[in-house]
Amino acid sequence: MERYRQFEPVLISDFETEKWSHPEHNHNHYELIYIKKGTGSHIINSLTVSYNAGDVFLLGPEESHYFEIEETTRFIYLKFTDLYIHQAGDKTSHGVQNLEYLIKSRETHLSGFALNNADRHTIEMIFNVIVSLKHDMFLNEQLIWMQIIALSAVLQRNMPELKKPANGSKDMQAIFCYIHKHIYEPRLLKLPVMAASFNIAGEYMGPYFKRNTGVTLRDYIRDYRNELIKQRIASGRYNLKQIAAEFGLTDESHVSKIVHKAL
Repeated sequence: MERYRQFEPVLISDFETEKWSHPEHNHNHYELIYIKKGTGSHIINSLTVSYNAGDVFLLGPEESHYFEIEETTRFIYLKFTDLYIHQAGDKTSHGVQNLEYLIKSRETHLSGFALNNADRHTIEMIFNVIVSLKHDMFLNEQLIWMQIIALSAVLQRNMPELKKPANGSKDMQAIFCYIHKHIYEPRLLKLPVMAASFNIAGEYMGPYFKRNTGVTLRDYIRDYRNELIKQRIASGRYNLKQIAAEFGLTDESHVSKIVHKAL
């Protein structure tokens, strides 16, 4: 399998074709793919998903994919790296957090987004703006970032809500989603709170998680938080105080210890 590498922080691609010319591949960046027109199939990690005009897909580096085109298709690609997220992002907004949550939601990557008609129209307008900014990526960098944040807001509200399961579901994907969603709120990641959210006895939650993942719940939360902190440190745009505030940590020394262990 080929691996496509992108060295630019962000790229926009807009093309129309009746035959897909790329082999199955993965990449070192994220891709938001909009189907402007056409029909066919999108094969993601060997799973086949039909596509039509107006559909949107989000892929991360871990996904391999290719298209099988039935009707001439126009693709609009918005491709960006981890570094771009934190270089272009607004440290004071929830935009980066929303985008990080979408990136982690792999089940949605494999199926696309089920958009209602109003949101399909909004998404179409946003991608029209994105294409209009393609002529000068450097000049329009901040405007492109604003479109990514707008897309993440619309796409996130079309994902399943992370509500307390009425049937006491212990589905692991739901637990992962809960952790990724609330990684910035330590009080919601306390064992009793999480157990109550999934109707699991407090003493059962930890063993259940480890039995299904091979790691402890505490280690998973710590490692995921450290991963996000490392990305912020690498960008050079965040200081320890800002990171502590964002992740609801007690003080800068606490963050410094996490950074020291993570790096």
